[in-house]
Amino acid sequence: MTQSFPIRTLGLVGGGVIGSGWAARALAHGLDVVAFDPAPGAEDALRAAVANAWPALERTGLAQGAGRDRLRFARSVAEVAAEADFVQENAPEREDLKRRLLAEIDAGCAPGTVIASSSSGLLPSRIQADCRHPERVVIGHPFNPVYLLPLVEIVPGELTSRDVVERAAGFYRSIGMRPLKIRKEIEGYLSDRLQEAMWREALHLVDQGVATTEDIDDAIIYGPGLRYAFMGTCLTFHLAGGEGGMAHMLDQFGPALKLPWTKLEAPELTRELHDRMVEGTAVQADGRTVKELERWRDDCLVRLIEVLAPLRHERRAESADPVAP
Repeated sequence: MTQSFPIRTLGLVGGGVIGSGWAARALAHGLDVVAFDPAPGAEDALRAAVANAWPALERTGLAQGAGRDRLRFARSVAEVAAEADFVQENAPEREDLKRRLLAEIDAGCAPGTVIASSSSGLLPSRIQADCRHPERVVIGHPFNPVYLLPLVEIVPGELTSRDVVERAAGFYRSIGMRPLKIRKEIEGYLSDRLQEAMWREALHLVDQGVATTEDIDDAIIYGPGLRYAFMGTCLTFHLAGGEGGMAHMLDQFGPALKLPWTKLEAPELTRELHDRMVEGTAVQADGRTVKELERWRDDCLVRLIEVLAPLRHERRAESADPVAP
């Protein structure tokens, strides 16, 4: 399989929250975007979502020639497949639907075009199974909002070629992302498995009356969340061991892992728990619409990114291999 970079046209199948996020990021990096979504009013919703994201993207910096007018809405999946240099599928998380769509995209794409799915947990080996060229199908799992958060998990299936993984990573880097290649195919991949563990525990705490939704969020915002933004989990616990590092931390706190502090299984989603979660987050939203909250979230993320950018640059420079004179 051969294909030269740079990618000029990103094809999107599915224009919801994730699809519109891909559109906004690609447009901000000076690409053309051709998209299709069969839902009624999909084009207007997609353009509105991109418009809502644009102020944050203007603050972070637009590429030369970037513009919302470079978004075109197609009439079919086949039209997207025929015109795109790289296709990102963003359909609902249903294996049967994704298998059918990926096969349809594969049938219409030019030879060598990479096809990525934004799936957040399905096994790539299963959803690529009906494609004539499964070797060019890979998972490219982003995080919301796609246009600001740089992480994208790349998960190959059993039949995905190594070349496609590298080319997908190269494309994502070209639009300002941080590709993370998952070493072994697994449901839920990496980040979502970590998030889901915390989410299950949060539901238990609310269900048992230990905390409100706001308590849960404050427990992260003002504590570990600040460290997670630049240090993550493992390095944080390494420091928790003092001069002895991770070895001392495991020796000292390892026995606590046997204590019943967490629950692995999610609680039953009863109507009472459902209502507590809905009512709690409504109080937190304090009358603000989702669009208003998105713009507030984007402003917070942009400020955080601006603060962390030089620190991450220093970290990369320190960890880089020395260059021979």
